[in-house]
Amino acid sequence: MPYDTPVPGFNNNVVNTLRLWSAKAAQKFNFQFFNDGDYLNAVSDQSLAENVTRVLYPNDNYKQGKELRLKQEYFLVAATLSDIIRRYKHSKFGSALTTRDDFSTFPDKVAIQLNDTHPALTIAELMRLLLDMEGLPWDKAFDITKRACAYTNHTLMPEAVERWSVGLLQHVLPRHLQIIFEINLRHLQVADIVFVKL
Repeated sequence: MPYDTPVPGFNNNVVNTLRLWSAKAAQKFNFQFFNDGDYLNAVSDQSLAENVTRVLYPNDNYKQGKELRLKQEYFLVAATLSDIIRRYKHSKFGSALTTRDDFSTFPDKVAIQLNDTHPALTIAELMRLLLDMEGLPWDKAFDITKRACAYTNHTLMPEAVERWSVGLLQHVLPRHLQIIFEINLRHLQVADIVFVKL
């Protein structure tokens, strides 16, 4: 669920919107579990869903903490990108009735700044949305993603650079892992061509 906070500019008439997200369960209360006397499971869906945004960045020294942290980062990335694409598709001529299906101008209209490694899943998620949901071919989706996204790292300390195991990504985000592997393969192929010429 989005929560919008106005952010007024200084000495101007501009007000930007900071959109924050809160995870909510699709079903808050399970009457079947409740009627069967399983009171904890009757509200477990709500508790599990809300844990995603209840407290950010849990201790990731444990498997459960690592998995929750990955789910948190994915949730925030996925919610934001879905909102960005929704706004892009429905902003043509200011009408919700007219949709924009041509993504060739997406990087001209949208700039996604990744500060540090926390939103790094943005690349794989944007690729997934463009490939699987919008039906774009790989090369076009990757070109759009490269032009729309920028990355800045604010520290070189190893503990600040997040790393996810292949096993955890396979368990939580298998499609994203496929996309990451494909990006890596294509990058290595380009590097091989470039460095063979040297």
